[in-house]
This record gives sequence, C-alpha cells and structure tokens, in this order.
Amino acid sequence: MNIKRFTPHGRFARGARLTAVASALLAAVALATPSAAADTPAPRATAATLAQVGDAVLHADVPGTAWYTDAKSGKLVVTADSTVSAAELAEIKEAAGSRASALEIKRTPGTFNKLIAGGQAIYAGGGRCSLGFNVRSGSTYYALTAGHCTDIGSTWYTNSAQTALLGTRAGSSFPGNDYGIIRHSNASAADGRVYLYNGSYRDITGAGNASVGQSVQRSGSTTGLHGGSVTGLNATVNYGGGDIVYGLIQTNVCAEPGDSGGPLFSGTTALGLTSGGSGNCSSGGTTFFQPVTEALSAYGVSVF
Repeated sequence: MNIKRFTPHGRFARGARLTAVASALLAAVALATPSAAADTPAPRATAATLAQVGDAVLHADVPGTAWYTDAKSGKLVVTADSTVSAAELAEIKEAAGSRASALEIKRTPGTFNKLIAGGQAIYAGGGRCSLGFNVRSGSTYYALTAGHCTDIGSTWYTNSAQTALLGTRAGSSFPGNDYGIIRHSNASAADGRVYLYNGSYRDITGAGNASVGQSVQRSGSTTGLHGGSVTGLNATVNYGGGDIVYGLIQTNVCAEPGDSGGPLFSGTTALGLTSGGSGNCSSGGTTFFQPVTEALSAYGVSVF
C-alpha cells in the first residue's frame, strides 16, 4: 500500500503480511508451549514503551506507512499502503526489537499521497487543491488549506485559467504540519460555509477536536462530498522523500488527488484539512487530516 499526500497533478498513497515461514514458526511455538502458558496474555505495553516503538517506526523511515497509538488496545497501530513490501514490514519489526509485540500492523489498498485541488477548487502554478475553511482575524479574511498546497505557489486563483484571483499566500507549514493560509484579495468573497456538491452549503459555526468513532464528512473539488468515521488520532504519516507529518486525524473516508486541503467537519463543526491518503472513492481507502484547531491557533484566526 502506498501512503500519499494529495498533491498537485495527483499522487496517492502504500500494509502487513506474515510470511509462511513466520506463520509456521508461530504454529510450532504454540504446539510446544504448555496450554497454561499459551493462555497467559502478553503484558500491556506502557506509554513509555509505545513512545519508544513509535520512535523506532519513525527511524525505520518506510514511506507509505502511518501510525498512531490505540489507547483501547494498548498497541501502536501501523497502517501500510500497497507500496510497502514484506521486507520493509520486517524492517519495522526489527527496529522495534524486543518491543515488537506492541505493534499492530494493518494494510490498506492504494498508495498514500498528498491530495491537492470549504471544498471548492483553488489553483496555483500547475496544481489544483481544495479550499478548506474561510477564516478571519478582525476585518481581514483568509482561506485555510493544506501546507503542501500552499508550498507550490504564492498566488492563488479560483479558476483553472488563473484569471480570477483568490489571494496571496500568507503562511505555509509542511512537512511536520500540513496547513497553509491564503489572504483573500476580496474579503466579500469569503464564504464561511462548506459546499456540499448537491447545490447546498453547510454553515460552519465553530471548530473542535475529532474523537475516535466520530461520524465525519469531507468536501473536495475532485470527488465532492463523502463521509465515514475517525479511526485514529495523533497519527504520523511518512509520505516519502522526507515528507513526514505528525499529529494527523486518521479516517476511513475516501479522497483523491485534488481533494487536498478540503474541509473535514462534523455537523457545523470544523475538524480538519485534507492531507493525504490511499485508495479512491470507488474502492475506499484511508485518508489523513491536519487538525484545524492547530492551524487556527498558529495563525490567530477563527471560523465565522
């Protein structure tokens, strides 16, 4: 499976397999172990151990992987896209060493990529992203989107011919984070709602933090409106090429290149900005979002 950021011109995102040998060894151990010992559960990993395992996965530096701590299971859940080989998964386990039992490895179809395109298309250079949320600071209005989007150009437009000016980049943070901000050239054009791609809009009245299991929706200029749920928090994603992003929201919502930067929301509450993921909106996939509260705090702005 490949993990991708949703980037200009579209690239997308890379899972866990036990080899036959490993399976055979596991079976042999089970047969040789007394039943009482086999019934004894492995001790739950401590927070310190999970942090060390997370560091080991980071230093293994395998593109196409993402990981977060699951408080319920006490495991570090690693999601690997289709580009990650069995050998690379073995490298991750080897890096974790004696703490490898704290790993839970899952696969997701497709490749993790950055996505570039409130949901509607914005353009710069040769790329398309989606606007996340319009925000304000006093009487000045801005548009939030993904940082890997704002990195590609300083001047942004609302049409592909790049004749209708949106505004000028006022900040960009990527990698590490994945948020950027564009100052509107015309404040009256800033709409505090999100487009739902059915002719209607959703008014966004506040911002909040996502929670595991929460039902969410996202809007984007490539695939429109899609929904799903939050599956993990504080996820780290390795998009490859040194592009590692921390603290992301992991979901089972689909997305495709051009959806990058678009809004993640629940009801009238803003939650995140589309960063990247794997799969597509025909087969599904895993998508990651930059928490919007971090971007709002970084730039001193608020939704309206």
